[in-house]
Amino acid sequence: MERTRTLTAMDEVHMAAKLADLKEEHYRNTLALSTIIELLIDKGILTREEVERKAAELDSFMAHPPYPMA
Repeated sequence: MERTRTLTAMDEVHMAAKLADLKEEHYRNTLALSTIIELLIDKGILTREEVERKAAELDSFMAHPPYPMA
């Protein structure tokens, strides 16, 4: 027999706190990547067009992966 577990108010508070932590971590990771990309462009190591082309290529690959997704 399967039991269903109901979330308590405290469980919901903990879940919301974890979500907030993930959002903060996502923001910091995005900021770090954006900073690195901008520095590489500023230093002439990459062009904005190269970054945009590669991003489109990778996005296309992820939209239609060559293998089944679970």
